[in-house]
Amino acid sequence: MRRIPPLSAVRVFEAAARHENFTTAAAELGMTQAAVSYQIKLLEERLGVALFHRAKRRVVMTEAGKRAAPQVTRAFDALDSAFAGVRAEDEGLLTVSTSNTFANTWLAWRLGSFQIAHPEMAVRLQTSDALTDFAADEVDVAIRAGRGPWDNLAQDLLFPIDFTPMCSPDFLARHGPELTPADLLRLPQISPHDPWWAHWLREAGVDMPDGPPRPGVRLDSQAHEGHAAMASQGIALLTPFFWRNDLAEGRLVRPFAQASTRGYAYWLVSPMARRGVPKIRRFREWLLAELARDLPSPV
Repeated sequence: MRRIPPLSAVRVFEAAARHENFTTAAAELGMTQAAVSYQIKLLEERLGVALFHRAKRRVVMTEAGKRAAPQVTRAFDALDSAFAGVRAEDEGLLTVSTSNTFANTWLAWRLGSFQIAHPEMAVRLQTSDALTDFAADEVDVAIRAGRGPWDNLAQDLLFPIDFTPMCSPDFLARHGPELTPADLLRLPQISPHDPWWAHWLREAGVDMPDGPPRPGVRLDSQAHEGHAAMASQGIALLTPFFWRNDLAEGRLVRPFAQASTRGYAYWLVSPMARRGVPKIRRFREWLLAELARDLPSPV
């Protein structure tokens, strides 16, 4: 068993011995001179030997202090070197967790620009629709969908999630060319089990029948649903922001102007204690700037 004195006092001794001045040591450590003197006194009482002679306006190390100081400094140098490697390794890799939808429809298309701007950093993207457990997962930041807020997490609201039916032009031509919301009850729906279908239809004034969800193709993310809609497999409930390029280029169409929401949004979250870590701060600044360019301006 190691008989190491309190490391806080040892750290103060190392700085005081290096400078042979309590005032200078206090300035380096962000302490008062009185606090430095108190920590040295505690250490001397613990060791049972004086480490400094106190003169009127200066301190001088005793022989015991002179013997201990070089070894303590080397020990702190070794500690600094050990943790410097950990710091460098941590700073060299940024792990981002997000949903399959956000990754496939937006983030993966732009993440390369962050990498180019920070070539010294590797970026790893993890996709999962489960909420990140920062205590267990090796993740720096997460982009998650939800209502928030979450305890002990720093969080930035990115944008609210809305949704509206979309389909391919070919699908609309075969089943339209004009549709009413009630028509959606008879048309093939992609992921008809999604409870947001009933929400959108009720807001559109459709009297929803009771009973289990309709049979149909069930997909596990909006990214897959959008591509199925482009392939004319049915009509899907999609977030316009994610599919604005496909809408603009005619791969998808919106039969209805109505877009609904259920109070959900996308958020950037990270552990509160790590919000100021440089790589997390740089990613946050980049993400907010990129989204500001793509999101529609408020009216």
